[in-house]
Amino acid sequence: MIGSRGRVTGAVGPGLIGEVLLSVRGGTEAFYAYAADSEAGFPIGTQVLVVDFEPPRTVYVERWQPLTS
Repeated sequence: MIGSRGRVTGAVGPGLIGEVLLSVRGGTEAFYAYAADSEAGFPIGTQVLVVDFEPPRTVYVERWQPLTS
């Protein structure tokens, strides 16, 4: 789970429990999501990176930063 990239489907932000879709076992599953930085917010459609996981279905995310050359 940690290191997976996903897409926000329910806004993530301070005081909000958001939702992200992640690829799991050849399919796509929804997980509850919190921002790793408690002050950050991510609107629907934002690509995020999972930085922590709490079973069974909660992840902590930060904004996806693609590598540039």
